[in-house]
Amino acid sequence: MTNETPASPARNLPLGPVMLDVAGFALTDEERERLRHPLVGGVILFARNFRNSLQLAALTAEIHAVRERPLIIAVDHEGGRVQRFRNDGFTHIPSMRSLGRLWEQDHVVALESSRSAGYVLAAELLAHGVDLSFTPVLDLDYGCSRVVGDRAFHRDPQVVGALAQSLVSGMTEAGMGCVGKHFPGHGFAEADSHVEIPVDERDFNAIWADDIAPYRDRLGSRLSGVMPAHVIYRRVDANPAGFSSFWLQDVLRTRVGFQGVIFSDDLTMEGAAVAGDILARASAAYTAGCDMVLVCNRPDLAADLLDRWNPQIGAESRARIEALRSRPRCADVATLEQHPIYQQARAVVSGIVERAA
Repeated sequence: MTNETPASPARNLPLGPVMLDVAGFALTDEERERLRHPLVGGVILFARNFRNSLQLAALTAEIHAVRERPLIIAVDHEGGRVQRFRNDGFTHIPSMRSLGRLWEQDHVVALESSRSAGYVLAAELLAHGVDLSFTPVLDLDYGCSRVVGDRAFHRDPQVVGALAQSLVSGMTEAGMGCVGKHFPGHGFAEADSHVEIPVDERDFNAIWADDIAPYRDRLGSRLSGVMPAHVIYRRVDANPAGFSSFWLQDVLRTRVGFQGVIFSDDLTMEGAAVAGDILARASAAYTAGCDMVLVCNRPDLAADLLDRWNPQIGAESRARIEALRSRPRCADVATLEQHPIYQQARAVVSGIVERAA
């Protein structure tokens, strides 16, 4: 741990490979100290961290001030049922399935609506000091996954790729990177990896042809990050994808050619339990090819990991993480609300929500 006082930002520390969460609307002294640890590189926020627009902006400013080189602030903000911040500065973003249904009616309208949703989603987060959203979901809608459901755009990988590409274009226009998930695909596995260990019994060729297709087209080169699934593809590898060097290095890095950050999914989820305790989970994910590991909702495990983990961090991995903060930032909420592109995009998004109601 550093010796700085709580009021002083930790100096000259590169961003580390651990992303943690915080408990409430403002940082505690213990959390400030934990975020100064050299292994920490980011913070993920949840609905419990949001009371209103002003409070969220104050919290993100507080987190950024902890380190001289500000930490990455991320959130799962996809739209639909996975939208952490609602009302008071945030537009209701439709589920991705509603965009897929719109595609069935009018391809052009669906693509423009997806771009508008991405722009609004990213612009509102940036205006509140959030750097990155873990979206889009690129899982295919097989109709059987309890955790994916309407978070997926469509069953057809070409439609998923097209709509996700438009969403990413909108996010990029607003100034935010994006993280595709859950590689190589969670849509076929029924179990919820938050509470179970999902198993997908298909062979590699089936997964490559369908589920990985969205990552293999132009979209893959535009993603800032990819998050692998806590799913075991038993006919391919005995390890869940997030702990598998085959999936992360052989397939994602080499065959797909992905150059961005690989994030683990939350290592406290049941789907990660096969790897052992929190140190074993982080080590396995990092060795397999993850650049950054997430530890959420268990501050005791986060503290344990920071005390015991001593990874050898490569220069390429550090550079990938640093690149997440290379985009320009929106000034504030008031400025955003006067921006004509935002106003137009928000009107489009509100129309989608009204039609889906």
